[in-house]
Amino acid sequence: MTEVALLFPGQGSQHVRMAAGLYGHDDVFTDAVDEVFAALGPEGPAVRADWLSDSPAVPLDHVTRSQILLFTVGHALGRMILSWGVQPAALLGHSVGEVAAATLAGVFEVPAAAELMWHRVQELASASAGGMLAVAATVEEVASVLTDEVVIGAINAPRQLILSGPEAPLAEASAKLRAEGRTCLRVPATSAFHSPALAEAAARCLPSVAAAQPSPPKIPIVSGYTGRLLTDTEATDPSYWASHPVEPVRFWPALGTLLDPDSPLSVAGRRVLVETGPSQLLAKAARIHPTVRAKEASVLAMLPARAGGPDADLTAVAACRGALEMAG
Repeated sequence: MTEVALLFPGQGSQHVRMAAGLYGHDDVFTDAVDEVFAALGPEGPAVRADWLSDSPAVPLDHVTRSQILLFTVGHALGRMILSWGVQPAALLGHSVGEVAAATLAGVFEVPAAAELMWHRVQELASASAGGMLAVAATVEEVASVLTDEVVIGAINAPRQLILSGPEAPLAEASAKLRAEGRTCLRVPATSAFHSPALAEAAARCLPSVAAAQPSPPKIPIVSGYTGRLLTDTEATDPSYWASHPVEPVRFWPALGTLLDPDSPLSVAGRRVLVETGPSQLLAKAARIHPTVRAKEASVLAMLPARAGGPDADLTAVAACRGALEMAG
């Protein structure tokens, strides 16, 4: 018996025309993304046009495009997986990916999720410019550059951290880390996600989350913020969702919860993690987990690691589906 968990990526995974090769070729995927665009009302056509364009009018790294499109693509890929007859044992989302996971799990209805996401990105776009920095280091090794402004925004693996903060302090932290010989790389983002810089904007998102009337999940979700199974109390609490842009992502602890003996994925079965989004960043992190290295779990990705030709998305999805069928 194969137990499947889905991984939904977040900010930094986006790229031009991500998953666009599936649009118009897979009915389930197409209907799912069109449902989101329709829920966006008059903004929907512009968002869709930027998604399908090689030269979008609004860059995909901008919060008003990256966040809404990562949510849209992740949710649509999840719907594809369900249409194959796969019943996921658990879901894990990174950053905005958790909203996609929650929508697939029934916490939010699609129109309500689209509306709250659009309201969220508008509020976040009003915050001061900031950024995110990927650093190959441990928490202890970056302690010297952490301040009230520059914080750990995500723990993706033991030596894969994301620092977040306003532009000037983040640039100063980057320079100091590079001088120490640390490998640093800017994450494609125009906002300081998962940092106090977004606190005021995040607080203004609370009414829109409450209006969405979140429900308990129908599929178990491992929270990327607490690192443990999402409780019904948390899932139905608007403040839990509204705080996401400020709180750090604890992907590595959450991955551990997903793979430990008390996981929703039975250790008696073969465990398969499937990344339902672009770039394979979560898949790469998952592959270094000790459970995966011990071949007690495997990792698949639905989309290519980078943007490819017109058939790249279809080829990747077909390969993923074939691997799932082989796994039983």
